[in-house]
Order: sequence, then C-alpha cells, then structure tokens
Amino acid sequence: MCTRVLWQRDGQPVLVGRNMDWKQSLGTNLWVLPRGVDRIGIGAEDPNPLTWTARYGSLVAAAYDSATTDGINEAGLAVHVLWLAESDFGERDPALPAVSVASWAQLFLDRFASVAEALAHLAEHPFQVRPQYDAHSDTVSTVHLALDDAAGDSAIIEFLDGEPRVHHGRQYTVMTNSPPFDEQLELLRQYQGFGGDQPLPGTTAAADRFARAAYYLEHLPPTDGSTARAYAALLSVMRNAAQPFGTPDPQRPNISSTIWRTLSDLTNRVYVFESSFSPNIVWVRLDRLDFTRAARLDLSAADPASVGAGGGAGGGGGAGADGLSDLVGDVSGRFEAAEVFEAMSA
Repeated sequence: MCTRVLWQRDGQPVLVGRNMDWKQSLGTNLWVLPRGVDRIGIGAEDPNPLTWTARYGSLVAAAYDSATTDGINEAGLAVHVLWLAESDFGERDPALPAVSVASWAQLFLDRFASVAEALAHLAEHPFQVRPQYDAHSDTVSTVHLALDDAAGDSAIIEFLDGEPRVHHGRQYTVMTNSPPFDEQLELLRQYQGFGGDQPLPGTTAAADRFARAAYYLEHLPPTDGSTARAYAALLSVMRNAAQPFGTPDPQRPNISSTIWRTLSDLTNRVYVFESSFSPNIVWVRLDRLDFTRAARLDLSAADPASVGAGGGAGGGGGAGADGLSDLVGDVSGRFEAAEVFEAMSA
C-alpha cells in the first residue's frame, strides 16, 4: 500500500508525490514541529533508546496524532513511510540505540538537511528500528522509508533479515510496496520501455503500480517553467497509481484504498495535501510557518471516516452534513498552537 514518486528535471522545482493507501482512517492531521525539541525515539522500557534534539523544524502528516508518516523539513529534506510486508527488523540488540517506526521518519526530519548527510550519519552511528503495533488496525507496522532532498537526491531504506539495505541515488525515483525494492527493479525490466516486451500492467498490485508510475514519470512533458503545471503533472501520475474505494479483499490483504496524497515541493518548501474524501486541495508554505513552537491543523473535517470515530484529536472541526471541509487553498495561517505530540512506542 502507498506509492512515492520523485520528479527532478532541469528548470523546474524538485517535486515528490506520495499516495497513502490504508484500510481505514488514520485520523491524519498536519503538524508544525519546532526546532530545539528533545526526543526519545522509543519508550522508556527499552534498555537503550535513541535520543536527539531537533535541529530543523518540520511539517508532517501524523497518523492518530502519534506517528509521523510523511513530511518535509525547513531545509528541504522529505521523508515518506510506506508499507512493506517483507520488512524484518530482527531481534533487539540492546548494544544499539533504538527508535520506533513511529519516530523513524521524524528522526531524519529533525536532524538532517540532505539525503547524503543522513546516510553518512547512519553509517557512522548505526541504530535499530523497532516495529510498531497499531492498536487501531490490530496490525504490526512493517514498513520501509524513502528520503529525498532539494538537490534531487534519493534513498530507499528497507530492513530485511534484520539488516538495513540502502538504495542511494537520483535514479531511484519510484517506490511502492512488495516485493522488496531490488526485486521491484528486476520486475520493471520485463515491461516495454524498460527492456522487456510485456505491456504496461493495469492492476492495483504494488509491482504494477511501480511499473505504471515509472512509465508515466518518464513521459511527463516539460512544464515550461510553470510551477502550477508541474504540480498538476505529477499529481496526474499519482492519481494514476492511486487505488479506488473498495471493500476489503481477503485474497489481497495488502491492498487498500488511497485515503490521501501529498505533494512536496522541495525547492520552494511547499507541502500540498489532498484528501480522497474531499474535492478540496490545501497547501502550506513553510516560509510562513513559525518553527519555534508546535502547531496543528485539524484535517478531520476533510475525512468523513474519522468524524465521530475517534479520528483526529480535537473533533470534526467544522465538517458539514456531507462531511466536506471548508479547508481549501493556502492554509499556512490556519494552524493552532498545540503541545508536541507524543509518538507511539514500539
């Protein structure tokens, strides 16, 4: 579940699209998280929790107001957490500091300005990522993670057989879910345009979405310097890779509907959010945010599935009878002061 696409082309901003596919509402809200916050990456019951202080402020999409799933920091680094059923984080080694998957993305957003800087630190200071149990869906979160920055650099990080596997390079522009990333690259070679003779696949399976996203990304036309047109172009690819509403299929347990998507403009520091439950698109300009204090934008009014069902702390925030939100356009000034949320422990 989920799709991420990175688009870098000379003469236009570096853009990243991301679809969030999930089987129920995540109660997603947008959060401004400030610089200078001291964090503990896992609960106090762990013998060796990773600790750090936020160097950069960030804007994130948080699940249940307790886990960072996607976001961008003020330096132009973005992080995206996607599902990978094959993830294996291994047994706990108390000699290494640990971070929960709920805080994994936030660690990178807090501390690093570029993909290269993040990977260099990871190589010099290894740590363990611990899986997260989600009581809302009765699921253990087996995930992998993508990093991208304003220079167009990219990295995919997966844990397989207890060890991190890193794919680093500007060529790694597309990411979906199962199978693991190296197998996805191999499968891609069977299709027309990528070395094979098979026609472009059309199902919502992760490998098929990977192939379609890669194909349509390669065929996006130049935007002639129009940022708005560039946004629309990448969103057209993300919508092609989206999954429509549907009832759960026991034969395909890792397939879910797309509940929201984001677009990160890493050059201009703009974060776009589109709920599948609302016709309205909203965006936030990071240069209009105050990264000295925490703030929250309640999106539950744009998610009818969360209203009255515990989604989005603080309630519906103005959903009408049809569940539509009055949020639309630039919402940079509509955040309300809040206490920094406490991330779920592993």
